[in-house]
Amino acid sequence: MTYSPAPLHDANPSHGNKHLGDLPEWDLSDLYKGEDDPKLQADLNWLETECAEFASHYEGNLAGLNAKDMLTCIQRNEKISTVAGRIMSFAGLRYYQMTTDGARTKFLSDAQEKITNFTTPLVFFTLEINRLDDDHIDALYAADAELARYKPAFDRIRAMKDHQLSDEMEKFLHDLGVVGDAWEKLFDETIAGLTFFVDGDEHNIEGTLNFLTEQDRSKRQEAAEELARVFGENIKTFARVHNTQAKEKEIIDRWRKMPTAQSGRHLSNHVEPEVVEALRNAVVAAYPKLSHRYYELKRKWLGLDRMQVWDRNAPLPMESTRIVAWDEARKMVMDAYGAFDPRMADLAQPFFDKGWIDAPVKAGKAPGAFAHPTVVDAHPYVMLNYLGKPRDVMTLAHELGHGVHQVLAAGQGEMLSSTPLTLAETASVFGEMLTFRKMLDGAKDQAERKVMLAGKVEDMINTVVRQIAFYDFECKLHAARRQGELTPEDINDLWMSVQAESLGPSFDFMDGYETFWAYIPHFVHSPFYVYAYAFGDGLVNALYAVYQENPDGFQEKYFDMLKAGGSKHHKDLLAPFGLDASDPKFWDKGLSMISDMIDELEAMED
Repeated sequence: MTYSPAPLHDANPSHGNKHLGDLPEWDLSDLYKGEDDPKLQADLNWLETECAEFASHYEGNLAGLNAKDMLTCIQRNEKISTVAGRIMSFAGLRYYQMTTDGARTKFLSDAQEKITNFTTPLVFFTLEINRLDDDHIDALYAADAELARYKPAFDRIRAMKDHQLSDEMEKFLHDLGVVGDAWEKLFDETIAGLTFFVDGDEHNIEGTLNFLTEQDRSKRQEAAEELARVFGENIKTFARVHNTQAKEKEIIDRWRKMPTAQSGRHLSNHVEPEVVEALRNAVVAAYPKLSHRYYELKRKWLGLDRMQVWDRNAPLPMESTRIVAWDEARKMVMDAYGAFDPRMADLAQPFFDKGWIDAPVKAGKAPGAFAHPTVVDAHPYVMLNYLGKPRDVMTLAHELGHGVHQVLAAGQGEMLSSTPLTLAETASVFGEMLTFRKMLDGAKDQAERKVMLAGKVEDMINTVVRQIAFYDFECKLHAARRQGELTPEDINDLWMSVQAESLGPSFDFMDGYETFWAYIPHFVHSPFYVYAYAFGDGLVNALYAVYQENPDGFQEKYFDMLKAGGSKHHKDLLAPFGLDASDPKFWDKGLSMISDMIDELEAMED
């Protein structure tokens, strides 16, 4: 049982200028007033005592509990999770605000160690649940409707039944978790501490990656080459982190008798391996009609004989260099949310007004963007690195969608509110789509529509094609690590083996691009997380098609889906919309939306 903030989302990081207006920063006092808040120490004291008493009361006794007592046990465990989650949310969010601050790093590490120590006696809980007979559990459900509500949580726990180890081994692995967390912190601190020099100025990784979206091609090239230089200088550290993390995972998977390196992720996502494989195969088969076709169009628009990697996210020649101030971005997203349903805008409003968003780029701040749900008796927090590009507006819409989803799902309680990663991207990508469609409808002419369509296609390619290429890279990385230690050159080769296939024949690859795997946080924090983005995008494209075809009553079904949190399987959530993710044709339906947009762009060439 570990408690940590949600992993970083692979947002398109960007860098703007000072003309953005007043950017909001987090007010974390809704969690705790500070490190010296008496409530924080009181919660730590309560947690230590309650964990010990819970173990003393229930260990070895779960099989003898009647339905009423089992419900009490579950609710006490849920309260422990809530208090531990609140502490770790506070420590983690402060850390992500400034990962280079030694005091914040120490506070996070100390909090993680304390909570790991306090909760080690609770390891028995899931182990004993998994030793109960199915008939016994079914009888408990039948005896108490409130207990039966927790069946989805029990199902997820019991999915690990065939993979759990002895009680002693499980406690050992639980204690050892803080060591793996240390490697994640090393990665975070190394990334946040990197400095790059572009155009004579010093930048962090966010600012440098942003130059890849600049109109000036020479500046894009300079930034790409600088990224390659700095990654190259630090590549041994990144390779060590990946080798260690992958080896640790291989050992644990082997002991747990996981059939593949991906199996644990599929189990935690509550998704069948064949569904993920169908998604992966559908996307790879669609590379030629998606990324290959689009980038060939873009090559022509840019007037190039060959595309270079620094041209992948370049703006179109007809695209104006535009900075979107914060207030304008807020209005764009809120108008789109409100036009879909006023309740959605009402749910989003407190994020802007109550210090639930941390928007500015600051030295030492973690890159990217995320929405962290914290705990159900608090509220989510959204982190951005907002610096004014139109894509940043999409990132705001994306993360705010997560936030709205998390607020709605909180009613399920701590054990049932959290959605699997595959479904967690639903509201975020849907929020992006609403914002995009609202902006597209307002396009003043064909040229502006073309720029907007191209931008959306690129975002969808980054979300679907790029993330499936990431997934294939991870599959290859973990398979190769099982055969022995990987040199940086080995990892570089694996990275390049998926890049040409996914991006297509329009590209050349500069020397140094082979190291660009080094900065992707998901590979370290959450192995195989990345396919959830493609899953979410395909799911939302299919959902949006249903909305366009038959909008009557859609909003109610959509809100019911978000409110369900993790209480339903993806089949049950999608059934009211007439959709089924286990049908291979489902993914073709989602991918066809991207292909149709490329068709429209091609038609504009005539």
